[in-house]
Amino acid sequence: MSRLRLINISLKWGIGLAFTLLVSACSTSKDELLPHGDNTMMDVWEQGTSGSSTSTTGRLLTDARQSLRRPLEANPADTSRFTRSVQNEIYSQFKRLPNPDLVMYVFPHLAGSDPAPIPGYSTVFPLYQRVQYAMPGERTEDY
Repeated sequence: MSRLRLINISLKWGIGLAFTLLVSACSTSKDELLPHGDNTMMDVWEQGTSGSSTSTTGRLLTDARQSLRRPLEANPADTSRFTRSVQNEIYSQFKRLPNPDLVMYVFPHLAGSDPAPIPGYSTVFPLYQRVQYAMPGERTEDY
């Protein structure tokens, strides 16, 4: 019986010692975790935004970035394909084989059981029932 009691006591001490070592190994000091330095928050901010701790190096970096930027060219002829217009909205951007489009205008009207006003709008539909699209490189002008 004494041998079992000795094992039980040593097991409790062993578990207690292991728990104490585990808990003490995870502890750290505040100064070790958050060290104090000579930098102020403004220095840290400038270093993060300019990429360096001195303002001259940050200015050199900004100047180098400016020299690499391309000028913005706003030529209306180049942007006409991407600008929304009435023609772009009505006619599809995809090449269609000749099939005349009919444009129908629906006048403003009232619709529903409680007459709700519907504004006028235009819609496009093909003259023929089935629309055929051209393959790449296929002729798309009118025959």
